[in-house]
Amino acid sequence: MTPPSIDSKSSDPRLAGHALVEALMAQGVDTCFGVPGESYLAVLDGFYEHRDRIRFVSCRHEGGASFMAEAQGKLTGRPGICLVTRGPGASNAAIGLHTAFQDSTPMILIVGQVASDQRDREAFQEVDYRHMFGPGTLGMAKWVGEVQSADRLPEYVARAFHTAMQGRPGPVVLVLPEDMLTTPTRAAVLPRVEPVQAWPSPGGLRTLHQMLSQAQRPFLLVGGGGWSATSAAAMQRFAEDWKLPVGCGFRFQDTFDNRHPQYAGDVGIGINPALARRIQEADLVLAVGVRLGEMTTGGYTLLQVPRSHQTLVHVHAGAEELGRVYHPDLALQASMSCVGQALETLSAPSALPWLSWTSAAHEDYVANSQSSPVEPLDLAVVMKTLQDKVPQDAVYTNGAGNFSGWLHRFVRYPGLALAGRTQLACTSGAMGYGFPAAVAASLLSPQRTVINVAGDGDFLMTAQELSTATGYGASRLITLVVDNGTYGTIRMHQEREFPGRVSGSDLFNPDFVALAQAHGWHAEKVVSTSQFASALDRALSAERPVLLHLKLDADIITSRTTLTALRQTALGRVK
Repeated sequence: MTPPSIDSKSSDPRLAGHALVEALMAQGVDTCFGVPGESYLAVLDGFYEHRDRIRFVSCRHEGGASFMAEAQGKLTGRPGICLVTRGPGASNAAIGLHTAFQDSTPMILIVGQVASDQRDREAFQEVDYRHMFGPGTLGMAKWVGEVQSADRLPEYVARAFHTAMQGRPGPVVLVLPEDMLTTPTRAAVLPRVEPVQAWPSPGGLRTLHQMLSQAQRPFLLVGGGGWSATSAAAMQRFAEDWKLPVGCGFRFQDTFDNRHPQYAGDVGIGINPALARRIQEADLVLAVGVRLGEMTTGGYTLLQVPRSHQTLVHVHAGAEELGRVYHPDLALQASMSCVGQALETLSAPSALPWLSWTSAAHEDYVANSQSSPVEPLDLAVVMKTLQDKVPQDAVYTNGAGNFSGWLHRFVRYPGLALAGRTQLACTSGAMGYGFPAAVAASLLSPQRTVINVAGDGDFLMTAQELSTATGYGASRLITLVVDNGTYGTIRMHQEREFPGRVSGSDLFNPDFVALAQAHGWHAEKVVSTSQFASALDRALSAERPVLLHLKLDADIITSRTTLTALRQTALGRVK
């Protein structure tokens, strides 16, 4: 073979698999997640070569690994890294890739491919990943690249980082043929990539100032990926100057301080009915960073498609997102990392007509935080006890299921400006997300307390990562498994549509305490509200991961209603 050309910046020859690891380190990566495979043995050897600077966390399933990488992207603001092998590994990892796409999270999925001389023969576990993950607004990746030349590997890695972080953040797939990874190369790695900051146009900001000045009932809706603490703090100052009521988009509740007197609540599944009415009654909705999807818009009812009756200003990092679903009255492209600084330059007039509107919105939020007692185990009290006892910067994680409604309603996140990311939750509605996300958070930020709240069905999707947490030394990690013996969300919809006809939603669960203990965890069962506080104290003082098994009656199906009530309502409708 012809040796690669050498210039003053070339490195000593090494395997391309080693060059990949060096390229990741040049981008600031110190932890990668994955499941090992023979298609990228050269990369694994690269991790060994540089084991003092970067670690490979070997997970028990690619779904868990991809969720951990997605959580890494949320926590750091830079691409989380997941490595898998060939077709089965890539298929399993697709759930995390899809979550990263819908959640606007920077992530890079690295897939070991069959050798180049075996392509297009349906070789063992061969898949065409460009077709599998084909980019597009409804796909699973922003870009799928396959590296054919070892000398171009650093170029592809840098492009992957650029693409994942630029505009609307999202996932990228890099496909690496096995023979390419074992090819020697002198190609030098490229410098650390930083995303370009897109600032809104001055003319657009002037128009926004006019629209705000003419409003009577404005509402600020924030969320999405790409925020920095600096931008979030500036956004808060903008909201304070204009005295705007502020809501956070679905599962982005940590964008704004929930304890702030202008906070109005989360806008998503299980929304406070008073907040839903308020958004519908608003005359101006300023949506910043949020992808106005089905969950945030209440099935496109809070804002009508394609033209809302409210004046709509949509500010988003992705040009392709603006006008894709809603036709806004004003569209501004801006990076969330600087949008706060841009908006705070807009000075509010001395007199604002909506002060009572804003205070009433917060009063509605406070009232929604109250609940009627539930026996024997009250999850509202559980959530409030967590808030009282865990540190302010604790990270809360959850997957998908009705159990998450208690977090949305009762946990008050301090906001990015104060504590960084404190909520890791999936807007994609992927069951199994919360537990691996918690493991990743604990390994990446061992000084922080991490609280995972999971449903029984949700937890068992990725429970095998119990061993990953133990093996890699997660310590300040507490998982609460809410066990009601059913796929609660599905059961709820069954009772609404086909009352009393239960099919497929029953669960047959293991002994969760014994399961956790078998993996070296401390574990306890909690069956009543009175038991929880002391169990939590023991969990917080433990020097190893802890699982608390919370047994909940299936009839307590949400934080607002019961299965019995749903069934009676549905039967009354049928009659």
